[in-house]
Amino acid sequence: MSTDIQTALSLLVIGMLSVFVILSLVVLAGRVLIGIVNKYFSTPLDEKSAKAPTSVYRPSVIPREKLAVIAAAVEAVSHGHAHITKVEKL
Repeated sequence: MSTDIQTALSLLVIGMLSVFVILSLVVLAGRVLIGIVNKYFSTPLDEKSAKAPTSVYRPSVIPREKLAVIAAAVEAVSHGHAHITKVEKL
């Protein structure tokens, strides 16, 4: 019975290690791919679009406070890379 438990434990360890290695390779490959795409294929922002606000504000549809909260949330999540171009009430 001892050899059966030893075999089961060795299979468990080998299986878990192989899953860990494969998932680590997937994460590493994803980060490398993202880095390559961002470095060579990203479009730089021109100065005009970076300085000009791109938000659309309609006073009768969306209150100014809500629009400010939405813009702040988008800026915080995207670290300043995303800009609001249109806001519509559904």
